[in-house]
This record gives sequence, structure tokens and C-alpha cells, in this order.
Amino acid sequence: MTTLVTGAAGFIGFHVARHLLDRGERVIGLDDLNPYYSPELKRQRLAALEGPGFTFCHVDLADAAALDAALSGARVRRIIHLAAQAGVRHSLENPRAYVQANLVGQVNLLEYARQLDGLESVVYASSSSVYGGNTKLPFSESDPVDHPVSLYAATKKADELMGNVYAHLFRIPLTGLRFFTVYGPWGRPDMAVWLFTESILAGEPIPVFNHGVMWRDFTYIDDIVAGVVAVADAPPMDDGTAPPHRIYNIGNNRPEPLMRMIDLLEQSIGRKAERRLEPLQPGDIPSTYADIAAIRRDHGFAPTTPIEVGIPRFVEWFKRYRGAV
Repeated sequence: MTTLVTGAAGFIGFHVARHLLDRGERVIGLDDLNPYYSPELKRQRLAALEGPGFTFCHVDLADAAALDAALSGARVRRIIHLAAQAGVRHSLENPRAYVQANLVGQVNLLEYARQLDGLESVVYASSSSVYGGNTKLPFSESDPVDHPVSLYAATKKADELMGNVYAHLFRIPLTGLRFFTVYGPWGRPDMAVWLFTESILAGEPIPVFNHGVMWRDFTYIDDIVAGVVAVADAPPMDDGTAPPHRIYNIGNNRPEPLMRMIDLLEQSIGRKAERRLEPLQPGDIPSTYADIAAIRRDHGFAPTTPIEVGIPRFVEWFKRYRGAV
């Protein structure tokens, strides 16, 4: 079994690829190593994937010719498409990067997929940000998502629409996953858990947006990987009527106050944070909370890692990574 994992040098892609390799599968990892955050961190993740069964392709998904050339002759049976330009706030500053990576890249990936013989499933990354300014909690897949509040969210909603079109026209089994605030070892340096840990260790203040009145459905990476792989292993069936396309929330189903997360960081680090209270940022939303009934019903997804466990694990890894122990 050969699985193509796009974004393999990224946070979630790295962990998914590692899991598949550990269970004896072949993985083709694809990434453009863009400088949105440290390419060196991405190379370190790739170094941890090196070995039998792993092949890396340094390719920009937005370059269709390069994508086709890199994968020519590859006998891919599954695709886990996690490559994207991430970051809500960055989309306000560099919108064209999101169009290229998240829209053009998605179309190129789907065009590649529809040419494959024997393709079993495609799983792709959406985001909880598609819920925009919805105030009904928890967020359910049946909720309207027609009013995104960031360009990043708009591109992810567009990805879902494109997925539905390709499933309808070409009967490709596709599943989109709306990720909720993923954190853990080898995480992203632009995410709050990493940023706060780094600042607290350095004795620097941390910005606490919306004056701390924020809730997030923090989801540990091991739980995310279990859900992604379960969905990839059991693609939607094609009954010949509705498109073989599903959308699932994938989160911890347990929203936590931002201040509680900071408390746990302080306890794990052994140092108090200087909290600088600031207003809500453009494109941000106060609360996220995943209704996971559908993915639990269809795939047995059951997250097991509360932040009381996950935050100390992250801090322990971070100290080792930065040589601070």
C-alpha cells in the first residue's frame, strides 16, 4: 500500500506519515518547504521520516507540471492531502499565497487523483475556521458555513465545495476533515501553545487576545492522527446516487478556556507568564467546540488526551527540542 501524504514536512502531515511508516506502509511525502515558518524545522521532521518505505518529493502543489512529473509512475492507492497555507492572521497580510496553495493546489491535487487507477480514498484538510462567526455551540457539520471571517476560512470552504464536485463528477471517494486547534510535539511555531511556551521560557510577555475570554477545542496530535488514519482506511461508499464525499469535524469535543491552557503551561514550565491582555484580532473567533458525533459513529473516533495530559507532554518535548532541560 502506497499513500501520498502532502504537507509531509508539516505538523500533522509528519505525524500521519510517521504512523503509516510505523505500520509498514510505503509513503510518498510531498512538501514545498515554504518559509511561512522555519524550513529548518520542516527538514528536521523529514529527517525523522527517513528510512525504508519513505520517499520525499520537494514540489509546490500549485505547479501542476512539477507535481505530475514528480509523481509519474507512482502507484498511489490513497492520498492524505494536508498541504496548505495555514494561519488565519497571515491570510490578512498575504492573501495570494492562500489562493495558490489552498485553491490552485487543491485543484491540481484533485486533477492528479482523478487520473489514478485503483485509487481507494482521498482525505483532505479543511478547518474549524469555516464556521466563521457562528455562535451556536458545539459546531456541527450540518451548521451553515456561508459567512467566513477570514480568507483562510474561505479557501477551506472552497476546498470542500471542490471536493464535492470531483466526488460527484468522477466518483472519487473524498473525505474532508475540519480540524480543531491541533497541538503537540513537533507542532507549528505560529500556534499559541508553541508561542506561549517559547515566551514564558524566555521571560517575555504573552499576548492574550479578547482579554482572555476565549475557548478552544484543543486536540492532541495523537488523537488527530488516529482519526485521519481511520477515515483514510474506510472511505465513503459510492451508492451511485449521492457523491461519495463526507465532511467531519475532528476535535477533542471538550472546549477549554484559553486561561486554563496558560495555567497548565505555567505549571509545566514552572514559571508564571506575564499576560498582556489585548482585543480580539481580525479574522479570529472567540470560541470553537467540535460536535464529533458523526466521526465517532462512522469511524469510532474517540479522543483520549485532555489538555491536562497533552500540555505537559508538549512542554517536555519543547524543552528537549530547544535544549532547555
